[in-house]
Amino acid sequence: MADKNKIISNLDKESPSHNYEISPESIREHLLNYQDIFDFDVRKVVTSTNDIAKKLAHKGAKEGTVVISQEQTAGKGRRGKKFYSPADSGVYMSLILRPKYSANQSLFITVASAVAVARTVEKNSGKEAKIKWVNDVFCDDKKVSGILTESSFDAKNENIDFIVLGIGINIQEPKEGFPRELENIAISMFEENIFFDIKSKIIAQVLEEFWSFYLNLEEKNFLQEYKDRSILIGRQIKIINQDKTQIATVLEIDDECRLKVKMQNDEIKVLSSGEVSIAL
Repeated sequence: MADKNKIISNLDKESPSHNYEISPESIREHLLNYQDIFDFDVRKVVTSTNDIAKKLAHKGAKEGTVVISQEQTAGKGRRGKKFYSPADSGVYMSLILRPKYSANQSLFITVASAVAVARTVEKNSGKEAKIKWVNDVFCDDKKVSGILTESSFDAKNENIDFIVLGIGINIQEPKEGFPRELENIAISMFEENIFFDIKSKIIAQVLEEFWSFYLNLEEKNFLQEYKDRSILIGRQIKIINQDKTQIATVLEIDDECRLKVKMQNDEIKVLSSGEVSIAL
């Protein structure tokens, strides 16, 4: 694990940006590889980086376009939930992908990105980073990052037109603190204030970690680490459906990234999707 960084923040304003702390230039300074892959669109405030990225993708933006904002007013989570995205306290970005993989293989984009984020969080904060199936990164049993993947299909060819990979990471606690409803479930990478440059570094590292997996997605080189970082295996969880909540114990994550669980009546089920939470 990395030593815990002690850093100080300094942030700026306006939209889109050339002079902000997070800028295409500041991110490129930290890119060791894939310099020619990424185009950066950096803004001060957006509703949702995923929404902006989808609009750009529909207009033909190339694979590797990254939309980044210092704040989201309507950050998106899974199943219609919101991702709290206050100004200057997090990294909020969306990456446009145009994969040649099958729809089934493309499901592993979320898995690969979770490992990429976990590695980056752990390397820079010194905190152990775990993954809650299927797309959240946790430190100390609290959520530090959320991932939302949205796809657009070409109806004529029944192929994927593009995928937008949205990633939100809590870098430092908001000045006013987390809202009451998030106090016990959200955490930031750093308790101290931070130098702005750490955000550019984190963006670059997440992109490079992810891209190395994405180039060889079918090999699933990230899958064992995803399993090893699971926060759920061996624990009791709540399986949340629209009409009811069930309690189960997680047995394993299989090679298709499905959750194998044992229900209270000893029935074994395999979950390929859905919402789960840790049972306290």
